[in-house]
Amino acid sequence: MREMATGHGMRLPEVLRGGYPPQLSAADERGWFRFQRLYDAARHCVQGEADMRRIVREAALTDGAEGGRWLEIQVDPTSYAPFVGGITPALEIVLDEARRVSAEAAVTGAAQVGVIVAASRTRHPLEARTLARLAAKYAGDRPGEVLGFGLSNDERRGNTGDFERAFRIAARAGLTLVPHAGELLGPDAVTETLDRLHPDRLGHGVRSMEDPAVLRRVVDSGVALEVCPGSNVSLGVYREAPDVPLRSLVAAGATVALGADDPLLFDSRLLDQYETARTVHGLDDAELADLARASFRASRAPQEVLDAALADIDAWLADPPPDAA
Repeated sequence: MREMATGHGMRLPEVLRGGYPPQLSAADERGWFRFQRLYDAARHCVQGEADMRRIVREAALTDGAEGGRWLEIQVDPTSYAPFVGGITPALEIVLDEARRVSAEAAVTGAAQVGVIVAASRTRHPLEARTLARLAAKYAGDRPGEVLGFGLSNDERRGNTGDFERAFRIAARAGLTLVPHAGELLGPDAVTETLDRLHPDRLGHGVRSMEDPAVLRRVVDSGVALEVCPGSNVSLGVYREAPDVPLRSLVAAGATVALGADDPLLFDSRLLDQYETARTVHGLDDAELADLARASFRASRAPQEVLDAALADIDAWLADPPPDAA
């Protein structure tokens, strides 16, 4: 980010130049605005095809270096459209680099990459429908294809039901539906999202814990929760790391896909989430292995990637490294 900002003659906010990572909270709208302002400042550093390709490639290489096998990267192509001639070429650039880095994964050790197109709750629902149609055009099941459709940004903004038509378009194309819900708002927001958007996974969804009936519905429906402990604490959803209900969700039977959300601003990647699961939430080797399996099974990883990952998880559990004890 800093290198790209320098290359484009941009001045980043002070907190992104020093004192990193920023101290964030989204407990109120002012806190979310500050988070979003920093996110947008970072995203604005990506000003063209070379920058876009670098982001995709380095994300895959960094995840691979930590042991990640499969990365589902969420992209809003409207952010980059002005620099490359529109949302279609913006998405095509991301997909092309995802294919390239995935094809080289056996040599480079990178994670293979699928793409989720995400609309923003802060924009008009018509834009979400446009993005859903674009995502449907490139839908597939392989690395470098569009696997899912999401809805991001502050869930306190917009009306969830207004995005129902966009999600129907995505569903008809066979895309996995992955809206954010149940992080900044409570279990009522989870219920509304289940009713109106019919998700396969929920971005976060942790606050379904606050209502046993809502949690039971999530569990019974098989909707996976993308739980991101580092993000929840950084944004002030929970005050301390032990407050994140990771163990309680697993104990209730929820399908949990562990994630890192936004490593750039939170300075906390996927490996950090597994370390937190062990050291803070007390998950042992068998429970960590179950968590990893659930994360893969909730993904859209191709069968051969899934099979290889599950075999390696089993091998790790049978003979974990000494420092895993």
